[in-house]
Amino acid sequence: MSVAPMLDWTDKHCRYFHRLLSRHALLYTEMVTTGALIHGDVARHLRFNAEEHPVALQLGGSEPADLAHCAKLGQEWGYDEINLNCGCPSERVQRGSFGACLMAEPQLVADCVKAMVDVVEVPVTVKHRIGIDKTESYEFVRDFVGTVSEAGCTVFIVHARNAWLKGLSPKANREVPPLRYALVHQLKREFPQLTVVINGGITSNQQVAEQLQFVDGVMVGREAYHNPWILSEWDAAFYGDAPSDITRESVEQQMADYMAREAAEHGTPWSHIARHILGLRHGVPGSRHWRQVWSDHRLKTLPAHAVMEQAHGSAFAAA
Repeated sequence: MSVAPMLDWTDKHCRYFHRLLSRHALLYTEMVTTGALIHGDVARHLRFNAEEHPVALQLGGSEPADLAHCAKLGQEWGYDEINLNCGCPSERVQRGSFGACLMAEPQLVADCVKAMVDVVEVPVTVKHRIGIDKTESYEFVRDFVGTVSEAGCTVFIVHARNAWLKGLSPKANREVPPLRYALVHQLKREFPQLTVVINGGITSNQQVAEQLQFVDGVMVGREAYHNPWILSEWDAAFYGDAPSDITRESVEQQMADYMAREAAEHGTPWSHIARHILGLRHGVPGSRHWRQVWSDHRLKTLPAHAVMEQAHGSAFAAA
């Protein structure tokens, strides 16, 4: 089980929160470009909490030497996996010649993977789509996986939609191209020696269980962010752990403690962190009032624990 890399969402605060819900799920960073690491503040991009393990660094880039350099940085900073983004369809990413457009150049992706595999000991993985634009042949994605696997990649995370490089926004690219799970299942049958993880449109743990009959793993994206409590069932359902005794209240208390610590040590306002927990009480009576308090920036001068108490009072009154 894993939570997808999501730009502007899966930062270190979000990952700390998700780790409280599942001990075993693999967590991913937002995509970090090679340029940001080579020319920017490495610590700002790579710093994470020790509690987040296992955690993977997703890189965006298309120059083998640059990716090798950044993969080494990721390993030095302690990441458990380096993942190459070959699935993002945004035009800004395309202008940088990486993301989903790389699927049209499987040999270049193979060169990038080999450059990283040669310099790190942690796994190098690839996240990609099943096709680009209106190319819907299975052979396209089969040949991509076959070429890249020969360079030393053994884990492929497959978003079961095409990426339309023109005419659709990134949001529409997550919704308009049809889901074709059967192609991902076919990849696993054709490459049984590879680890194939499916991604795209999965919104319940029942769907997860169904997919695990055909593939090795499941990556959940937006549902994990908007309804994070589903993660609390993963350890027991998919890893054989005893049923969890955590509660929403205990997780919220730990997050308030974390917010207070971040404020004291780094000056981080609690509101920068609280946005990630707004789905914690999804479907629970009083959740709307609870969210309104945690979203109220007029309270930003209060300490996190005081905001939590106010949120509880508002939620219980409404319920």
